[in-house]
Amino acid sequence: MTHGNSDSLTGHGLISSLLTTLDSSPGVYRMLDAESRVLYVGKARNLKARVSNYARPTGHSARIARMIRETASMMFLTTRTETEALLLEQNLIKQLKPRYNVLLRDDKSFPNILVTDDHAFPQILKHRGAKTRKGAYYGPFAGAGAVNRTLNQLQRVFQLRNCSDSMFESRTRPCLLYQIKRCSAPCTGEIGADDYAAAVTDAQRFLSGRSTQVQEKLGRDMAAASDAMEFERAAALRDRIKALTQVQSVQGVNPRTTPEADVIALHMEGGQACVQVFFIRANQNWGNRDFYPRAGVDVEPTEVLEAFLGQFYDTKDPARLILLSHPIENPDLMQDALSQKLGRKVEIMVPQRGEKAELVENAARNARESLARKMSESATQAKLLNGLAEAFGLESPPKRIEVYDNSHIMGTNAVGGMIVAGPDGFMKSQYRKFNIKGTDLTPGDDFGMMKEVLLRRLSRLQKEDPDRSKGLWPDLLLIDGGAGQVSAVQAILDERGITDLPMVGVAKGVDRDHGKEEFHRPGTRPFALKRNDPVLYFVQRLRDEAHRFAIGTHRAKRAKAVSATPLDDIAGVGATRKRALLTHFGSAKAVSRAGLADLKAVEGISDAMAETIYAHFHEKG
Repeated sequence: MTHGNSDSLTGHGLISSLLTTLDSSPGVYRMLDAESRVLYVGKARNLKARVSNYARPTGHSARIARMIRETASMMFLTTRTETEALLLEQNLIKQLKPRYNVLLRDDKSFPNILVTDDHAFPQILKHRGAKTRKGAYYGPFAGAGAVNRTLNQLQRVFQLRNCSDSMFESRTRPCLLYQIKRCSAPCTGEIGADDYAAAVTDAQRFLSGRSTQVQEKLGRDMAAASDAMEFERAAALRDRIKALTQVQSVQGVNPRTTPEADVIALHMEGGQACVQVFFIRANQNWGNRDFYPRAGVDVEPTEVLEAFLGQFYDTKDPARLILLSHPIENPDLMQDALSQKLGRKVEIMVPQRGEKAELVENAARNARESLARKMSESATQAKLLNGLAEAFGLESPPKRIEVYDNSHIMGTNAVGGMIVAGPDGFMKSQYRKFNIKGTDLTPGDDFGMMKEVLLRRLSRLQKEDPDRSKGLWPDLLLIDGGAGQVSAVQAILDERGITDLPMVGVAKGVDRDHGKEEFHRPGTRPFALKRNDPVLYFVQRLRDEAHRFAIGTHRAKRAKAVSATPLDDIAGVGATRKRALLTHFGSAKAVSRAGLADLKAVEGISDAMAETIYAHFHEKG
């Protein structure tokens, strides 16, 4: 329910007037400005008591005092419990991104290792996303690097296959991985089902933290093979034991008394914050990731860490033990919320001594060093943006630069790419691709492609942020091209009535040589920067990143087109059914010629689907 005031009260006066409408229920409140933009989302054990704090005219930090002054209305939602209020608060913060809340900006998913359970010879592979496939999942790992390292080492030790099921079925002789002792080649019968199953069990024991049992078993097997004078097998087992020892030694942090934990440490400096998260699973370090939540100079560490935990675990399962560098305001409440989410008890600790305290100190050191690096990079980036503003005659350093490029081969699979950069470097979550849709373009018409991309982009901006209040508009457009491209883009800006958007064309210059770039602006002569100017290198990096992104997008589109078949146009035929049909008939053409009875014989294709497929190819009157 939204509460405002007909007398146009704001700040303390408004909040005081709303207290009579509140009771002592737990719940969530939102503070909104005069234009109904959400300023802040908070939770309360007692809504009336919590909101009454904001009605006091003094005693607030500068940030909170500013927020109160801007408050023109509030929204309240009561909940049954304070735990529900906490969960709802963090969900709303992630959804609404209020200006005055601590906000986790980077919230990517983490990869896992999957040992499949839907095949006679299970596959081991990296998995990211929903856990829909049957099998055992181990993780999370901090990133692709950490999971790939572990997978490579596991392949050396246990030699489990990582090929797809269709590849497995089609092999007639072992692949290269068998030759370099990374796979035991069950596809061609080089290992029996029982021995392979034993290797799978050992790999799962290792991933579950029972590596000592695995080493002891391998040692016994090696001794038995040696006694039986099976020296080749004994040597292979010796190599696996060596590889297993190496896996454990390269982990870096291998806690003996902490089998499972998320170690979370915060470092704050100059109004910036870095949170370092280490994943300890199966007594092993499965990598770490740093995060830079939006905070401020007058935000306390307790508030930053509590907000981080709530938002971080909104879409992720917590470990049974969470080790923190700082206490949080409501540890019991957070424990209860995370325990409900996991379905078993979660404990939150701020350790003071012993191995757990060492783990936290290690994470805190990483947080300090990561924040120092980021602040140094930010200072360098600020200098470059200042230099860019000076070189291109901008009123102020740009906070958002959009760089555009196209990619195609003779006009086919044409795409446009847009990358975004700002004070924190490349903003990859803001990158966009544009499939070129124009049917009247001649192959290779770069002007026409750029025109289509810019028209679509500007139309969206004018629709989604017409008054430029949301910060979606760029401060500078960089276009790959010279005078012709600049004129074409300027015509688009004029057509849309946009007169205050700086735009620069970056042309290759003499001999298309790096370092001899020419810069074009509407109504001025082309100019160049000195070869050793850091701003020139910065522009080159921006243009190269746009080119890389556009080419990657084009290649992905081309690869998809190459693998496309007429089956893609049939409603209800997805990847699984398509694979079943191609495996059964050998080609899409053979599917199109197949009789109804033959289609019904395909595993996974129902009678109704067989009739749909048959009708698609035979009833196109």
